[in-house]
Amino acid sequence: MHRTGLTEYETAIAVAKHRSFRAAADELGMSSTAVSSLVRNLEARIGVRIFHRTTRSVSITAAGERFLDRVKASVSEISEAIDVARGHAGKPTGTLRINTSVTAGHEVLDVIIGTYLERYPEICVELITDTRLVDIVLQGCDAGIRTSNSVPGDMVAIPLGFSLDFSIVGSPDYFLKHSEPDTPFDLTSHSCIRPRWPSGGIYQWEFAENGQPFQLDVPGSIILDEQSLILKAAKAGLGIAYLADAMTRDAVASGELRRVLEGWRPVPDQLSIYYPRNRHTPAALRAFVEIVRQNQHV
Repeated sequence: MHRTGLTEYETAIAVAKHRSFRAAADELGMSSTAVSSLVRNLEARIGVRIFHRTTRSVSITAAGERFLDRVKASVSEISEAIDVARGHAGKPTGTLRINTSVTAGHEVLDVIIGTYLERYPEICVELITDTRLVDIVLQGCDAGIRTSNSVPGDMVAIPLGFSLDFSIVGSPDYFLKHSEPDTPFDLTSHSCIRPRWPSGGIYQWEFAENGQPFQLDVPGSIILDEQSLILKAAKAGLGIAYLADAMTRDAVASGELRRVLEGWRPVPDQLSIYYPRNRHTPAALRAFVEIVRQNQHV
């Protein structure tokens, strides 16, 4: 890691990314005491307090955030320049951090990540899943993956070339006890597994008839806020679930789950990878985008 001669800066960047001296120390392969000392030295030298510290938490100051926001790009460029000087240009290394929703993460793992790591084995990909749309810069991520219509307008967005498809599923045991619904409106007589949004609201299931989207507030006696729990509940026959195909593909193939209301699926949401417009783009991210563009033409 510390090949640039900018160890103090790299250490502060790692602490800001993890919001933890211990986690930064683990990443950098040094002791927590050494990390703390390097950060103190940097703060003393530049005359700016970068972090607020308590016995339980670490948070970044406003001045520290502005400082590191500009420093990160410079450190990345210096690291890349060293690669060029050493003859490693065109061979991206390091860690690519991507923030994504859980469902989009499943699709990306299925379609892109394997190809990317096979081509660039010296890169480590870290997928950070979050149900909320977060500020990827503040989270220390290189890029984000979300549905195209939710990408912030000030970001560069590249379509991934595939969509996020959802379907209605239930277990064979459930359908032994209940008839399959013929239309979404039949769900009023079923037990549905209802997802809760991070905002606290209950998700209304989305459908489409002749290309026209509509939503239904379905009934149900169980509410869950995590996709893997919804999947588990559906397999256990606790009700009908609304899940991304990426989450249910294996269970449908094995017969654990059965899709219903196929003709009422909502219009698929296209997925995009996005990253800041006016910042240095790391070589690892450029390589990922290259594979995305190639995938669009397959």
